Amino acid sequence: MNTDQLEQKFQQAADAIKNCDAILIGAGAGMGVDSGLPDFRGNEGFWKAYPPFRKLGLAFVDLANPKWFSGDPERAWGFYGHRMNLYQATQPHDGFKTLLEWCQDKGNYFVFTSNVDGHFQKAGFNADRVLECHGSINHLQCVQPCGDTIWSSGENVTIDEDTMRAEQPLPQCSHCNGLARPNILMFGDWLWVDSRSEAQARRFRQWQSDNQTKQVAVIEFGAGTAVPTVRWECEAQTGTLIRINPRESHGPHGTISIDTGGLHAINEINSRM
Repeated sequence: MNTDQLEQKFQQAADAIKNCDAILIGAGAGMGVDSGLPDFRGNEGFWKAYPPFRKLGLAFVDLANPKWFSGDPERAWGFYGHRMNLYQATQPHDGFKTLLEWCQDKGNYFVFTSNVDGHFQKAGFNADRVLECHGSINHLQCVQPCGDTIWSSGENVTIDEDTMRAEQPLPQCSHCNGLARPNILMFGDWLWVDSRSEAQARRFRQWQSDNQTKQVAVIEFGAGTAVPTVRWECEAQTGTLIRINPRESHGPHGTISIDTGGLHAINEINSRM
């Protein structure tokens, strides 16, 4: 995409947002890159962020599996605890603030994200207007699970960064005092307690119903095709789809495709509003 085409796309996106009645933000893993979070795209991206796992030959999909919590809990919490500490210590980039201003100006928005970092809430978005379809690393549940209880983590986990193993004590269930785990949907996960995400989903479905006849601007950031949950959800909406993705910005007919990073696109669009 040349400069003139990109300029045109930025203006089209600005016009769509200015003229809409409501905003739906879709966000995948690419949304956090401008905040300094690692890009897990492919094994090389993951191993660049976590060299000890390269030595062990363990990829992201290998580690994002509940089996480790029963088979090797220090390994499991080494992986998830490091991410939890990192996400809690990282501030959302300035683009979140600009997005929130757009949403507050409309007074009508929702966020659909596969990210588990909680950065939309951290940036000031109303928690009742966020659907985290894969759960949240900032919330815990029992490994068993012994019940449907979900609670805020509120703690750091000590990690040996040379081995990426967690040190004792590991997080405990607030009910039975057994081992706890993040309330995240993992691969091959039949023990995820989904009540929190289901409550979010009900609010989202109600929002969709309330906005069936309204003009919705759908702004999608960093959602790839490898795990296409966010892309599918955004494509299923009525309204104008603005897809911001430096690698995979293509979409259905009528998509405003912008092949840049999220923060850059937000700033460029905002300057035209």
